[in-house]
Amino acid sequence: MTVYAAVAGVLALMGGIVYYASLDNVDLNQVEIELTNVELRDVSTINNQAKFDVTFLVKNPTDKTFTVSVIEYKIYGDGTLLGSGIYSTADIALPGRALFSAGAEIPLKNTFVLSKGDVNSEIYEAMIDNRITSFSVEGSITTQSSWSETQKEFKTGY
Repeated sequence: MTVYAAVAGVLALMGGIVYYASLDNVDLNQVEIELTNVELRDVSTINNQAKFDVTFLVKNPTDKTFTVSVIEYKIYGDGTLLGSGIYSTADIALPGRALFSAGAEIPLKNTFVLSKGDVNSEIYEAMIDNRITSFSVEGSITTQSSWSETQKEFKTGY
């Protein structure tokens, strides 16, 4: 009888931890993300690749502190799909990442590599000549607190 009571107690404790962790999900899903800049960094004529700095402004409108572990996105230039990219800090321990405390707005930069063979040559030339006038991204952002992790879809552009 004591063993059954102990097992039931452990299961109840685990259920309580899961419930407590899920209380963060509402706050984590309120994260705001905005594409603020796409800037040419380097062009390699040997590899036929161009590297761009893609900057996202991530905002925390809640009182819950969190970190961003992954931003996966597809980037469009003047409505044409250029490719996909990923910003990831998943290999960095939670205490080593940027903390988004209440009201924080932190720019996160990512390197996007555009290969000449992946897009139309006219689009590639327009990108390296800075003739693309509007950029947009769609994707998902994964936020984490010490107890919980959520993923939110987003679309943004400028």
